[in-house]
Amino acid sequence: MRRRKGLWGVGLACMITLLSAGMLRENYFEIAKQLEIMNALFRELNIYYVDELQPGKIMESGIHAMLSDLDPYTNYYPESRVEDLRFMSTGEYGGIGATVEIFDDELTIVEVVPGFPAEKAGLKPGDIILEINGQKLKGLPMDLAVEKLQGATGSSCEVKLLRFGAQVPEMLTLVREKIELPAVPYAGIIGDNVGYVVLESFTRGCTGELRTAIQSLRDSTGISALVLDLRGNGGGLLQEAVSIVNLFVDKGKEVVATRGKVAEWNKSYATTGPALFGDLALVVLVDEQSASASEIVAGTLQDYDRALVVGRQSFGKGLVQQTKDLAYGTKVKVTVAKYYTPSGRCIQRLDYGGERVEGKAQAVPDSLIQTFYTTSGRPVRDGMGIEPDVVVPGKEYAALTEALMTSGILFRFANSLAAGQTWSPPAAEYQLPDADWSRFVAFCEGRSIPYGSQTEERWQAFLESAREEGFFAADSTAFLALSPLLKTDLRRDLALHKAQITELLEMESILRLRGFDGLMEWSLPRDPDVNEALRWLENDTWQKKLVGPGKPRARK
Repeated sequence: MRRRKGLWGVGLACMITLLSAGMLRENYFEIAKQLEIMNALFRELNIYYVDELQPGKIMESGIHAMLSDLDPYTNYYPESRVEDLRFMSTGEYGGIGATVEIFDDELTIVEVVPGFPAEKAGLKPGDIILEINGQKLKGLPMDLAVEKLQGATGSSCEVKLLRFGAQVPEMLTLVREKIELPAVPYAGIIGDNVGYVVLESFTRGCTGELRTAIQSLRDSTGISALVLDLRGNGGGLLQEAVSIVNLFVDKGKEVVATRGKVAEWNKSYATTGPALFGDLALVVLVDEQSASASEIVAGTLQDYDRALVVGRQSFGKGLVQQTKDLAYGTKVKVTVAKYYTPSGRCIQRLDYGGERVEGKAQAVPDSLIQTFYTTSGRPVRDGMGIEPDVVVPGKEYAALTEALMTSGILFRFANSLAAGQTWSPPAAEYQLPDADWSRFVAFCEGRSIPYGSQTEERWQAFLESAREEGFFAADSTAFLALSPLLKTDLRRDLALHKAQITELLEMESILRLRGFDGLMEWSLPRDPDVNEALRWLENDTWQKKLVGPGKPRARK
């Protein structure tokens, strides 16, 4: 009987092998067939199409169209954009050291990085770059304009610049340098013995930056707790996420597992050394833009009950990418696996392999959401990003405030404010003078600011419905009496939303007057996420829970 079972097992294995081989041959045949069709189509178009074609451009369009059916993280990089990949993984690029935005079709400098060519040349927020190497930039898409600024380290670019407030442009020659953006732009003290560190990206070497920042705080002030701010951090290198978890979790603990179609991507990553900061109580801040590696760190520390997660539900990117070399210096960044935190959950929110509605991937359906458990038995769910232990509502701006930001009006007025203003007291005490608010109202009234409120939009829809059903014709007086009250009125709406607009003006002003450190000193006492973190860190029970990892329980 045992021999027959053995023969049956061998036979089954052979059948599986043959089936797999057959499926593989069929797959390869289908690929060869489609490539042959594509090649034939490309040849016929090139020969017979009425206008002259650009083969490189039309093929690149075909590649992007093909990849658009997959997830948005699988991307093709022509040789001209390979530098973008290096920047994403290292935080380094060749450029002038300035952040730019497009306002009114003009490439405007919004931030200057200290110590690099833009600052050395005296460029400031509000300056407009009109031309680069003789090419006019007005109307050029943002990605192409930025591409003109970047280039090989040591190369030069001729820039035609209109300085803020000037009438006559000037020409400058800027020599590009290797720009290295810090992964930890700020570290300081908040509350009693509580450190606060911003981690902005998971680029190569960021663990060392974070370790140095925390150690410096501990050496200088003896902190007993830490708030790690991952808000707005879109992720980066997986190995750096593992190393950062190891700063707080001891050796031998699983951080993340990856599972893919190819067996080589079925891996488990664990901590490899002692936790340098295992004694610190820890709170991690996340928001809607915290993604990928940020979610690995937050989710793993949450699974082990090593940290309290505070803020808003994270983005939900549970996919792992790898870069592959293609022909002629091109590359493709392809999604190769999904990742899973120690409790067993995958936090991927959108199902790119499922059905799409109007071309858009849909969230994992509620029926497929599973519950997992942390070390202490707290429930956590997959398919939802990282759900905070303590939810703090985000800020919602009025339509007028949004319009003031996107149009650049807030930005331009802050530039004019900073030009004639000084501030010597502590940055945290800065307040916008009443006279400057009056100046801002006058500044806005001289400009066109297209905006509309949700209330007005809904009222118009309501009126349309009332007309269709005959209520408007029966008695239009009441409808007509209310309509004027809901129309936009700039002076009234500025007064209505004065508090949130003033806050944004104060942020922009203090940034120009005292730099990024000054902005952090001003904003931290007013930050609801930070204040909530401090409130929980004052709780002795949670202090004890947030130190020392165990093993997450299996899913029930």
